[in-house]
Amino acid sequence: MTRGRRRPVRGAAVLGLAAVLLAATAGCGSSPRAEDDRSQDAPASATTSPPPTVAPARPLAVVYRGPAACDGCPEAAQALLERNGFSVRFIGPDEELHFGPTALAGAAMYVQPGGSNGQEVSTAWKLLQRESGFRPELIRDYVRGGGRYLGLCMGGYLAGDPGYDLLPGDSGEYIKTAGATVTDDKDHLTDVTWRGHRQPMYFQDGPYFDVNGPGTDVLARYTNDRIAAVVAPYGTGRVAVSGPHPEAPADWYTSYHLPNVSQTGLTLGDDLLHTLMSTP
Repeated sequence: MTRGRRRPVRGAAVLGLAAVLLAATAGCGSSPRAEDDRSQDAPASATTSPPPTVAPARPLAVVYRGPAACDGCPEAAQALLERNGFSVRFIGPDEELHFGPTALAGAAMYVQPGGSNGQEVSTAWKLLQRESGFRPELIRDYVRGGGRYLGLCMGGYLAGDPGYDLLPGDSGEYIKTAGATVTDDKDHLTDVTWRGHRQPMYFQDGPYFDVNGPGTDVLARYTNDRIAAVVAPYGTGRVAVSGPHPEAPADWYTSYHLPNVSQTGLTLGDDLLHTLMSTP
């Protein structure tokens, strides 16, 4: 049974840029005599240069790209993140960044995107565990210590068990719940109620979330009242998960002859990211 996202390959992936810190440079010094002359000839306000401005570094999001993710899913997450002012760097077996003790140093967020067609949650989890340097504790400790986790579709499943076990509860397969409006693993639009407003979203066998606890913020529910998107605390960090795909670009809709509501979906993704990054 598919529990992730499938996508045809959509061209070359664009690597996100690491956050750049700009160094400020000081002006040249002058002799005491020059200083004396300047103080006599002009007021200080006319000769004192304003301090150089330094462009603020964009927060860094580390996005998984490898066999536990579908073709196009990491790049769709990248586009959503960059739209919201993040710098993106991919992590995975074919990337410059690999899992290890310092892989998430300086990162504001770790992102687990959608998974591949026909891939069980247990299969995706085994693929992650086979990657060099990967340990579940790397992600758990990162979030527990104040980091952020974003899980989209398969990434939402993997926030539960089997997976990182970051939720105050667990994830489950929506299409198997009573009253589900979608009952197969094909690509659909499904209605959710997001902050009180009914919205269609791109969906392909995504999870629901059976969670509860202090600080849990439910953003969206499916029409059968199962939770579709939620933000919850984990240690001093926060976890955001969504069963539908707020990051879905326009070509995902057109590829499956669905009405293109990508702009609405992206707006919901903006809200999900804002809520995840906010201080409760």
